[in-house]
Amino acid sequence: MQKYKLVCFDVDGTLIDNVKFSWQIFHDHFQTDKHRREDAKNKFFSGHITYKEWAEHDINLWKESGAKKSEFFRAIGHLRLMEGAMETLKELKKNGIKLAIISGSLNILLEKFIPDYEKFFDDVFLSRIYFDEGGSISKIEATEYDLDGKALALRKIAEREGFSLKECVFVGDYLNDLKIIQEAGLGIAFNCQHDELKEVADVVVDKKDLREVLRHIL
Repeated sequence: MQKYKLVCFDVDGTLIDNVKFSWQIFHDHFQTDKHRREDAKNKFFSGHITYKEWAEHDINLWKESGAKKSEFFRAIGHLRLMEGAMETLKELKKNGIKLAIISGSLNILLEKFIPDYEKFFDDVFLSRIYFDEGGSISKIEATEYDLDGKALALRKIAEREGFSLKECVFVGDYLNDLKIIQEAGLGIAFNCQHDELKEVADVVVDKKDLREVLRHIL
């Protein structure tokens, strides 16, 4: 019988290679106001605004700059799908495991690199940007499930499906994954540069090939 029933993935640096923080790529590309960004960041970390409000604030900076969908895709043209990503998702799916994304990243990246991502993932927690026919931002749905909120998203899925947290896996690379990696029954630090995360993970995978996680899960 399958030990693990749910595998959750981070996006930046895990499913998508050549990126630490996709938001920074877009801020650099659209040349948004650094002071306004810093101000919102400080407000979040001092508890004056929620994560969701912080995310909405930053996306609105892109909207103000007149950002078009084609420009978002151009900004991430140098990124690529992580080695072995599709094979890993297909293999997990084949074994009847539910898949989820729990990430502070954006739907734009998945749309570019895994266009049919909704076919693979049963749950997707990330920030979403919608565009009108002219390619301009028409709607924003910022996630509230980043940082410590990632663990809440994991619990939410597990409770709904009737899984125990011991039956859940999380694969991530960054410090915002600390809490969820500790919550999951199997926490995998993948392509990770942070000792703090490696210390709390059950498994550390340094090789940049997502297929390496399969032997720990299946």
